[in-house]
Amino acid sequence: MSATAPYAGPSPIRRPVAAAAFLAALVGMVLGLLLAGAGPASAHAALTGSDPQDGAVVDTAPEAVTLSFSEAIAVGDDSIRVLDPNGERADTEAEPKNMSEGSTVRYGVSLHSGLPDGTYTVAWQAISADSHPISGAFTFSIGAPSDTTVALPSQKAGGGPVGVAYDIARYAAYGGFVLLVGGGAFVLVCWRGGASALPMQRLVVRGWLALTAATLAMLLLRNPYTGSGKFADAFDLAGLQAVLETKPGAALVSRLLLLGAAALFIAVLFGTYARREDERERKDLTFGLAVGGGVVATGIAATWAMSEHASTGIQANIAVPVDILHLLAVAAWLGGLVSLLVALYRTPEIGSGAVRRFSAVAFGSVVVLAATGIYQSWRQVGSWSALTGTRYGQLLIVKVALICVMLAVAWFSRRWTGRLTDPAATASAARDAEETGAGDTGAEEAAGTEGTAGTEEAAGTAQGPEADPERAAQLARQRAVVTATKEKRIRDADPERSGLRRSVLAEAAVAVVLLAVTTMLTSTEPGRTEEEAAAGSPAASAPAAGGAVNLSMPFDTGGRNGKGTVRIDIDPGRTGSNGLHVWIDGSDGKPMDVPELKLALTLEAKEIGPLPVAPDRVAEGHWSSSGVLIPMAGEWKIDVTVRTSDIDQVTIDENVKIG
Repeated sequence: MSATAPYAGPSPIRRPVAAAAFLAALVGMVLGLLLAGAGPASAHAALTGSDPQDGAVVDTAPEAVTLSFSEAIAVGDDSIRVLDPNGERADTEAEPKNMSEGSTVRYGVSLHSGLPDGTYTVAWQAISADSHPISGAFTFSIGAPSDTTVALPSQKAGGGPVGVAYDIARYAAYGGFVLLVGGGAFVLVCWRGGASALPMQRLVVRGWLALTAATLAMLLLRNPYTGSGKFADAFDLAGLQAVLETKPGAALVSRLLLLGAAALFIAVLFGTYARREDERERKDLTFGLAVGGGVVATGIAATWAMSEHASTGIQANIAVPVDILHLLAVAAWLGGLVSLLVALYRTPEIGSGAVRRFSAVAFGSVVVLAATGIYQSWRQVGSWSALTGTRYGQLLIVKVALICVMLAVAWFSRRWTGRLTDPAATASAARDAEETGAGDTGAEEAAGTEGTAGTEEAAGTAQGPEADPERAAQLARQRAVVTATKEKRIRDADPERSGLRRSVLAEAAVAVVLLAVTTMLTSTEPGRTEEEAAAGSPAASAPAAGGAVNLSMPFDTGGRNGKGTVRIDIDPGRTGSNGLHVWIDGSDGKPMDVPELKLALTLEAKEIGPLPVAPDRVAEGHWSSSGVLIPMAGEWKIDVTVRTSDIDQVTIDENVKIG
C-alpha cells in the first residue's frame, strides 16, 4: 500500500469538538421547534360524551353530571368540578363516582338540590391510563342560558413551563437510554477492545447519568405536571407520595432501581472485563455481561412500555412486548451509531472488523424496527384518514421519512465500510514506506519536531542504571505523544476512514431529529383514539354552517275559528344561538291572535329535550324569541301548542334538520 499525502485539513483535535458542538446545537434547535411550535399534546384517553351535553339546555336541574371517556383514567377528589354562574361549587365536592359498565368508562358527580336557572361550567382533569394528563371544560344551562363569571381554562393539563420541562426530561431520558444500552451493546458485540477506551467509557457513563437525572426530574415534576402546573409543588411530599402510588410513579421508581443494576454492569464492563487478558475467561465474562445487561436493558425498556401507549388500547398483551423490542432495537441502532462516531473520531484503535460487525447489528435492528413499527402504526393509527388527518399520524409520517433518510445515508456508510482498512495495517504500511525512503515527509517532519526529545531520550537510556527516573518518565511520555501523533495523522489522512466518519456524522445528526420526533409521538394522542373520540363527541355532528329553517304547519283546535296555519322561521338554523319568529294566519289568510302559544324542541336520537321556547308577542299574529339555543346538529322535532279558547287547543309537530 502506498503512503498517503500529508493531511492538510482542520486539526484532528478540533474536529471532534466541532462535531459535538454541531450535534448539541441541533438538539437545541429541534427541541425548540418541537416544543415551541406544538401545543400541549392530548393523551390516549379522550372525552367521548357527557350528560348533560356541552351547550345543552335542560328544563330542570339534573341530579348528577357524568362524563364518558375512550380509555380508563385515574381521578381524584377535584377531578370533576361543576361551577354555578357565580363561580361557586354546585357539586357535592366528593370524589367522582365510578359508573363504568363493561367497556364504557364513565364517572360522575352529584349536584346540590334546588339549583337555580342559569349557565353552569363543568371543568374536569384526570390522568390517562398511559400516564398523560388530560383536561377540559364545557357548559350547560338550566332553564335558559345566562351570563357567567366562570372563564373556561385556556391551558390544558400538562402545558406551561412545567410541561416544557417535563418534555425535555422525557427527551433526555430517551437519549440517555439510547447511549447507555446502545453503547454497552456496541462494546460487547462489535468492539470488545472499546472497554478499555476512555472515550467509550465516558459515552456510556454519560448515558447512565443522563437517564438517571432525567428519571429523577420526571419523578419530581410528575405532581405539578399532572396537577397545578407550578414548579413549587415538585417538592410537595404529599404530592410525591401520591405519585408513587400511581402506575407512572411506580415505573419511574422501578427504572431508578434498574439503573442501580446498570451501574454495576458498567463497573464490571469497564473494570474487570477491560483488564481481563485471558481469552477464555473473557469469553465467559462476555456471556455473563450480555445476559445480565440484556435483562437490565429489557427491564428499563419495560418501564416505558408498561406505563405509556402500549399498556392501553387494543391488544395490550401483544403491544407491550412489541414496544420493548422496538425500544431495544432503537437503542442498538442509534446508540451503536453514536458509539461508532465517537470511536472513529476519538480512538485510533477501532478496526474494520468492528465496523462491519456494527453494520450487521444495525441491519438486524432495522429489520426489527420495521416489523414492530408496522404493528405499532396499525394499532395507534388504524386508518388512512387518521394517518393524514391527525397530529399523531403526521408525526409518524415525519418519523418514517427520517428513517428513510438515515437508511440512505447508511448505504453510503456501508460503501465506505467495504473499503475500510485496519489502522494497524495502515500504520505498518506507512512505516515501511518511510524506511524505504518513500514515506510521508509530513510524518517525518512531525517526528523531526521531537528530534531533540529523541536525542535526549537516547542519551538518557545510554546513561544506564543511574538514569534519572523522573527524566525517563518524561521521555517515555514524549515518545508516546510522538507515536500517537503519527498514528492519528496517518489515520486521519485515510480517505476511506474520513468518508466513513462524515457519513456516520450525517446519520447521527438525523438520529437526533428522529429521537425528538419519537419523543413527541409518545406524548401525542394516537390517531385511532382521536378519531374515535371525535366520532362520539357532540361537536363531531355539529357543523358550523347551517341554513334558515322555514316551516308551515296547519292546525285545527276543533272549536270556532280554530283552523289556521303556523309559520315558523329559525335563523340562521345552526347550532348555537338562533332567532325564532312565529306567525299565525287564520283560515282567511289574515293574521290571527291566540290566547296561548308554546313551542318545544326535541332531539330524540340523542335523548335531548324537550327544550321549551316561550316566544313574546310583538304584533298581531306575530311572536318572536331571540337566543334560542340549539346545542347540537341533528333531526329536531318541533312541537307547537296552539290554544284558541279556554278549552280548545291542539299540539302539532314536524321534524326538521338543523345544522
